[in-house]
Amino acid sequence: MKTYIKLFALSSLLALGACSQDFLENEPYTDKVTENFYKTPSDAFEGLVAVYDVLQREAYGTQLIVSEQASDNCFGGFGIADPTVDLQWDRFQYTTDKDMNALTWTNSYLGIYRANILLENLDKVNWGSDTALKTRYEAEARFLRAHFHFQAAKMFGDIVPLDHTVTTSEFELPRQAAEVTYALIAKDLKFAADNLGPENYSQAGNANYGRITKWAAEAYLARTFLFYTGAYSKTDLAGVVSKAEVTTYINDAVNNSGHGLVADFANLWLAASFENFAGEDNTEMVWAVRFNGSGKGNWDLHEGNRFQVNIAPRGGSIGKYATGWGGATVNPKLVGAYEANDTRKAASFIDYAGENLNFDAQAREQRQYTGYSWKKYCPITNAAGTAVVEANGGNFQIDNYQDYAIIRFADVLLMAAELNLDTNGALAQADLDRVRDRAFKSTTHRIPVTKAVIMEERRLELALEGLRYFDLIRQGMPAMKAAIDNNTGDSQFAVTFRTETQGWFPLPQSQIVLSNGTIIQNPGWN
Repeated sequence: MKTYIKLFALSSLLALGACSQDFLENEPYTDKVTENFYKTPSDAFEGLVAVYDVLQREAYGTQLIVSEQASDNCFGGFGIADPTVDLQWDRFQYTTDKDMNALTWTNSYLGIYRANILLENLDKVNWGSDTALKTRYEAEARFLRAHFHFQAAKMFGDIVPLDHTVTTSEFELPRQAAEVTYALIAKDLKFAADNLGPENYSQAGNANYGRITKWAAEAYLARTFLFYTGAYSKTDLAGVVSKAEVTTYINDAVNNSGHGLVADFANLWLAASFENFAGEDNTEMVWAVRFNGSGKGNWDLHEGNRFQVNIAPRGGSIGKYATGWGGATVNPKLVGAYEANDTRKAASFIDYAGENLNFDAQAREQRQYTGYSWKKYCPITNAAGTAVVEANGGNFQIDNYQDYAIIRFADVLLMAAELNLDTNGALAQADLDRVRDRAFKSTTHRIPVTKAVIMEERRLELALEGLRYFDLIRQGMPAMKAAIDNNTGDSQFAVTFRTETQGWFPLPQSQIVLSNGTIIQNPGWN
């Protein structure tokens, strides 16, 4: 059986999440047979682009919004007439839609498949004397394979790890124990960290912005180490990377990457500081998925950020904030956790009353109105009150263009603080201080570093960035339940976390059926 992959017309170097602005404005034009395709470095580059391309599909509103709704950061939101599935994300019910997490699963395995296709064909390419280019492509592909595995594993627990393209006899493979998946992830990330050069692509206009770097790989190793060791009570990363090794990696990223903190937290987010926006190619973005609005309403293209419309104000633009569906309304408990002079508070959330915005929740048919919604990632209007994306000829649902930050340098500092805490307290304190000093624009709000302090700082610094729910999993079920359970407000805000799920989301029913019984549903979801 021949294997086909979708390839894309090329015009320039990789940049926007997968490729450059010019590249993303081209459409898929042909299907090519893998058996006779991989001959030149250009062919391999096209295969690499195909792997990166899957990243843009992650922002359709799947894991990012679902994990925020499931955490203590947000409620379900959306409209009063919308399907109740949005509330089920928030309340851990999942009774009416058994396939609601299918996109996360299928996107992850699409990325894994494309990465494996490329990796299995690298030896067929005539690299000439440029073996370093082959190593670079392998390192990027293996990083992306690790990323797609981690996206699925941190959401569903045990998954089916794949280090090769499956044959017809392997279509019904069972899930493997977590250590098998995380050993593959660790080996792939370690290869990337050890084989990529010291380049930093966060300079303005750099054509390679969006590509994997050594520094992203080192930071991602730390992220997977902390999650795996916490969620599974282990002391190392699946026997592949020790705590001492991962600490060395993260310290290298802190000290030698060339990344740093943007001086003003608000300048990271377009809706928070339009006039002083730092730009998406700023020094703090260690790795981000890039988007643009060049699709101009074409639903067959996937260049725009389709997530943003989900969290924007429901029922029409209001002030400088463009319209959307009103999903994932922000929990007032999160907003209340910030100190008054913490600049991250005003930069992260739209406070309708505080900003003198007359948001009529009933007229706008907003469900679970809390008075707060996302400022991070919120699309904006122009001076005439028109959504910028529409003023530029795009569709407000699919052509928003803000990048999705997967790893910021602030997160690198907080992971470094956590990993150094037991062996180098002074260094851990210094890393934490850098984050808090920026948040308060002062050195007078420093507090002694502890594990609890670091976890709370992660909650405040990284709110609405898709990390909170998974930080809760690694703290254990009692802490997770204490954080998520909610009995304040009327009944629409009642949330009871069910510890029998162990924090794992339900598997898509379609995948259980397709497995012919080799995959069974996660505990608590039968």
